[in-house]
Amino acid sequence: MQNKKFVHVGCYVRVSTENQIENYSIEEQMERLKAYCSAKDWTIYKIYTDPGYSGGNTNRPALQQMLQDVHTGRLDMIAVYKLDRLSRSQKDTLTLIEDEFIAHNVEFVSMSENFDTSTPFGRAMIGILSVFAQLEKDQITERFTMGRIGRSKAGFYHGGPTPPTGYKYVDGELVVDVYKAPQVQEVYDRFLSGYSINSIQRYMHDKYGDWNSHSLVIHVLRNSVYIGKVKFKGKTYDGVHQPILSKFVFARAQELMQSSSRENGKTNSQRTPFRAGYLLSGLVYCRKCGARYSANHGFYKCYSRAKCDRKYIVDPDCKNKNWPINDLDALVTSEIEKLKYDSNYLSEIIKGKTNDAPKIDTAAVTSRIKELDKQINRMIDLYQIGSTPMEQISGRVENLQKEKNALQVQLSGGNGNRNDTAKRFIEALNHFDEVFFSGAIEEKRAFVSSVIESIWIDEENVQIKWRI
Repeated sequence: MQNKKFVHVGCYVRVSTENQIENYSIEEQMERLKAYCSAKDWTIYKIYTDPGYSGGNTNRPALQQMLQDVHTGRLDMIAVYKLDRLSRSQKDTLTLIEDEFIAHNVEFVSMSENFDTSTPFGRAMIGILSVFAQLEKDQITERFTMGRIGRSKAGFYHGGPTPPTGYKYVDGELVVDVYKAPQVQEVYDRFLSGYSINSIQRYMHDKYGDWNSHSLVIHVLRNSVYIGKVKFKGKTYDGVHQPILSKFVFARAQELMQSSSRENGKTNSQRTPFRAGYLLSGLVYCRKCGARYSANHGFYKCYSRAKCDRKYIVDPDCKNKNWPINDLDALVTSEIEKLKYDSNYLSEIIKGKTNDAPKIDTAAVTSRIKELDKQINRMIDLYQIGSTPMEQISGRVENLQKEKNALQVQLSGGNGNRNDTAKRFIEALNHFDEVFFSGAIEEKRAFVSSVIESIWIDEENVQIKWRI
């Protein structure tokens, strides 16, 4: 081997970030390979350099260029300072040497290990050393992964160099950004008030700058970091950072996001009878039998009477009125508009919802509220860890929250919570013109759902249950 004249030697050098602290710098490898080839009286055709590239795969520009030169017969030998400079993967190492170099009559030599592929011992050593290179890579990866798991379990966020919108990185921890955090809350408020993703993105961009894509809005709406959670490798942990949102607000947003994506991903024939093609879909109920009303063939019809799907039929003999879609939509829209522009009518609705609170057992109510909080948190945690589908959780959480709200109204005498609810209700009404004059059907539906809990039909009588 030493007597053979190699006129075209390709020297390959590589360094990754983690190796900068070792004595494997690009310059050091190059100098040693030059001296080695000179001592062997070999001519260097080219030095192929991959700075800052991991040895865990072969997707490296200089390595790929070297392989092209191997295939075109420009090289007689490949020389590296150390075997793991070529690759840290056992499979990749053997593939490169056997299927690329040797297959094209190109020898391979590793300077530090002092062997080459022209001898049986050298070829055997290649397999042995590549095993240890793979082991070293696996150990590094394992240590790195274990470190990240440990930090995640301790509640520290790992999500890349850029912190989530609404937070800053301070000494490796998430700290609330007092400027951006209110923007995150505003995104959720607008989303739960019925605005579309695109309209939220445009609004936020015009008001604050940044917010340059709708995908950022979607990411913010789906990120559980805002309720104090951290995720790593599919598992969720309690974070040490301060939450920006309440768990209930976040759960409401997930329910709305999941519902929209599920319906939009289906064909018309696959959607439910209450699909988002009509303004009042999912809100209308029959006062006579309690079934939902579905929208089809130009009418809102009691499902018991329509008899399309047995599982939705409550009373097969129900004869409640079929309402023309346009008529019921117009009636309900008129009622919403009246609330917005007739302050006396709005006051009557609010007053009608406020009754004198009866005598209550304060201790018992307080205890029940604490128990409800525990149940809500448990349900949200079940969703966060992915063990229970959202559709099974959302209804339960909503019912628990309704009970809690009602108890809190009792506990406070009714006025405090009622005032807060009325304020939010009025704020939602303020978006009526914007949504109904220029919004898409999805935005209109979301708006109606934000102010109306349900609509009950009893022949000609239409009763609206407002969210107030």
